[in-house]
Amino acid sequence: MNENIIQKIITICDEKIEKKGENVGLSFYAFFANKNDNPKLLLEVAEWWIMEHKLDHFEKAVKIKNLVQNKP
Repeated sequence: MNENIIQKIITICDEKIEKKGENVGLSFYAFFANKNDNPKLLLEVAEWWIMEHKLDHFEKAVKIKNLVQNKP
């Protein structure tokens, strides 16, 4: 994933955690607008979420933030 989407994921995770606490869950759709304006990036994040990490539809924001920050 490119640095822009990684930073966006971290920012959104931080916002959700701040508003709803450390147990807040989200899906990879949380990082995109309601319209599919960047299907290539959506598929890239979906592949990272589903295929690479085998995550459930909803995961804790803390877990997602940790995964993207520690991405090799």
